Amino acid sequence: MSTPSAPSASTASTGSTGSRLELPPEDRELSPYTGWTRAHWEATADGLLHAAWRWATPHGALLDLPGPPSASGVRSDGLEGYARTFLAAAFRVAGADGKDPHNWLERYADGLAAGTREPVRGHREGGESWPLILDLTVQGQPMVESASVALGLRLTKPWLWDQLDEGVRERAEEWLRGALRHTPAPNNWYLFPLTVAAFLESAGRGDRETARAVERGLELLESWYRGEGWYADGDGRAFDHYNGWALHLYPMLHAHLGADETLLARYGPRLSEHLSSFGLLFGGDGAPLHFGRSLTYRFAAGAAVGLGALTGHTPLAPGVSRRLLSGAVRYFLDRGALDEDGLLSLGWHGEHTATLQSYSGPASPYWASKAFVALLAPEDHPLWTAREEPAPSEGADRVLALPSPGLLIHSTGRDGLVRLHNHGTDHVRPHEGETADAEDPLYARFAYSTVTGPTAPGNVADNHFALAAPGGPFSVRRRVRPLGAWSDPEGTWGWAASWHLPVFPAGSGYDAPMVPGLRVESLTFARGACEVRVHRVVGAPEGTRVRLSGWPTGACGTLRGLYGWAPPMEEPRWERAPQGTAFSRWVTVPVLSGEVSGSGLFVAVATLGAEATPPDPRVLSADTTHVHLTWPSDPPVRVSFAPLSVTVGD
Repeated sequence: MSTPSAPSASTASTGSTGSRLELPPEDRELSPYTGWTRAHWEATADGLLHAAWRWATPHGALLDLPGPPSASGVRSDGLEGYARTFLAAAFRVAGADGKDPHNWLERYADGLAAGTREPVRGHREGGESWPLILDLTVQGQPMVESASVALGLRLTKPWLWDQLDEGVRERAEEWLRGALRHTPAPNNWYLFPLTVAAFLESAGRGDRETARAVERGLELLESWYRGEGWYADGDGRAFDHYNGWALHLYPMLHAHLGADETLLARYGPRLSEHLSSFGLLFGGDGAPLHFGRSLTYRFAAGAAVGLGALTGHTPLAPGVSRRLLSGAVRYFLDRGALDEDGLLSLGWHGEHTATLQSYSGPASPYWASKAFVALLAPEDHPLWTAREEPAPSEGADRVLALPSPGLLIHSTGRDGLVRLHNHGTDHVRPHEGETADAEDPLYARFAYSTVTGPTAPGNVADNHFALAAPGGPFSVRRRVRPLGAWSDPEGTWGWAASWHLPVFPAGSGYDAPMVPGLRVESLTFARGACEVRVHRVVGAPEGTRVRLSGWPTGACGTLRGLYGWAPPMEEPRWERAPQGTAFSRWVTVPVLSGEVSGSGLFVAVATLGAEATPPDPRVLSADTTHVHLTWPSDPPVRVSFAPLSVTVGD
């Protein structure tokens, strides 16, 4: 179990050189793990806002932060800077019951007036007007930002909106209504017009158009709910951090702010159930799980934790919630997330291009503002007054299966490391085909963790299983078909399984036509620090090559072959990944190799963490459909395919 420590004040209050945040003294009595109190949260919000506002246009409608533009262009990026920082300011002021010592709301009121004066199409130079939401040349990005503007206005309505001239309110309403008339992307984007409509209704400006936007968003949300507190981000199987910072956040805030008991009764239990598993996805060092897209939003990963504490829909004790929230913010501030200007950089710790998507612009990281939803809990709330307790990952070793999303959470308390074994999520929409050039490393790998990131597409893939024709390139994993997941009630062991069609690039030898009947069935069994990885290949042409890779950690991970690999099959070779990961500039990846004709079974054991004791499982028997394993001090395990079954014990 991790023990509380007291990092130096300089470490706690700085990012990169020159980006110091002015924070109050730590309180290690109230917060033995992080030292942070509510005052630290307020100071962090103020510090981030002060740094960002240095780059505001004269009337504050655009915050043109330095850096390369996103695909939506500079003007849209400037709106993004305004909207996302406004969210932080709104949580800060609303949580203080309107007290605004830095006059943030006055600045945002001026910016609202200037931005909506003459909204523009395209990327016209000069001026401060916001791009129209219906302008397709800005990739729909203003629709995203409209939700932050609307939520900020709803949170601060008595102190900002109600004080505006009617002309400004009318212009702002007209701009916001563009979100109700624009077709969203087929995912969480439908919650943006819902949020806009909910604000307009709260301001007495509702009508059939706003009612339909709310109804449509909530209808789709129901269709995306998969169970166990997890939503898919659209009609596919994308399960990621958007659950917390979008799919739970927007509808629950809508219900909470409107005191809608019917909606709270529906969404509250789902949020609580989500947090019962999601709370385990933060490492003992505070790190959120590095998995899925938009990771540059960083500590926004804590939004659902704060929302649960605020609304009372959480299984986490208040001291646990604050430990997760404060730990996540400190994790990034202590590791250089702020650049020399005190701005959140585009990346993970610091800048990291592979973390980004094409829609990422200089102000994109400020969706991290969603973590400040915790500030809506007042000073005397248990979230701030309870003593910090250990994070769930700092307790006993834990394995938790989530059959609905097809995930297996796996943590070890001795080092606070968390792994996620992926047998159910991908980034393929239902209507999309499977092409080899479209593999997304942030979804396609078999495992992710709080201390490793996936390797870049041009490097050897970590945590991957692939096939290749003789002399050809290796396959990729695109659409994931879950086969099941289960963990014992005590959380000591569990498994998850899936299958996929290996997808090959052009010129691979297997690309056109595809090999009929070829498939890979995969299963991960977790216990303690041990991960047994079993892969069954069916229908492979003669001479097909096989490759399995492990954690991209060098000396802190192990991978050992147990069955099916080319001799000497026990030890891997180490391949270089010079583009590194979000955690390291340069890494090596352990790789096992083999060959298969027809059907074959391949078994390996992996560990992650310098403190992990290398496991010593042995194969008692195996063939193309099963493997029977034994450990010196644990019950034996039998894994069978056709049909799939996992049994523990004699």
